[in-house]
Amino acid sequence: MLDLENLIREFFYHLEKNKSEIEIYNEFSFQHELGIFLREKLNHKGYQIRFEINVRCFGYEPKETYEKKEIDIIVRSKHNKNELYAIELKFANKTNGQHPEKMFSFIKDILFMETVKAQCKEFIENYCVTFVEDDKFYTGRKIDGVYAYFRSGKEISGKIEKPTGDNKFTISLRNSYKIKWEELSDKKKFYIVKV
Repeated sequence: MLDLENLIREFFYHLEKNKSEIEIYNEFSFQHELGIFLREKLNHKGYQIRFEINVRCFGYEPKETYEKKEIDIIVRSKHNKNELYAIELKFANKTNGQHPEKMFSFIKDILFMETVKAQCKEFIENYCVTFVEDDKFYTGRKIDGVYAYFRSGKEISGKIEKPTGDNKFTISLRNSYKIKWEELSDKKKFYIVKV
């Protein structure tokens, strides 16, 4: 079994060390660079990296309109079809704005990974990885509501309501999760949540 969490962490330190050569500027570039890194590390160990694979390929049909359908990155064993790992990614910087909405989307990724793990039995470990270049995601005056999960260490669990907008709805998580920000340079931070 892979130690994928530490490989993902290693990617961020590789990114810091090579920041003059590797630039992350949106979610696609994040997905692309992490995928390249994982392929370089794992291809010779019998693993394949796949991008944007629809969950229908694994027999799951999303029921809610807000549910995601594609998994950002899948790490797949070439030798064991029942050894799959899913990674959902989020990237945010100052140009994104809408902090409470983006924070809620971070939580929706956790729900998606819970659902994939429950519905698609081939997945043995799933991860949500978020990379931010904006300190408003982890600091600020507001520490209630959705902000509490990312700014003050409140455990993410149970029912969570979409914080803004007309289309309010609630999602329910099966398990509990705690966001542990890891610091990079220039107000950049990331977290890895194992689902």
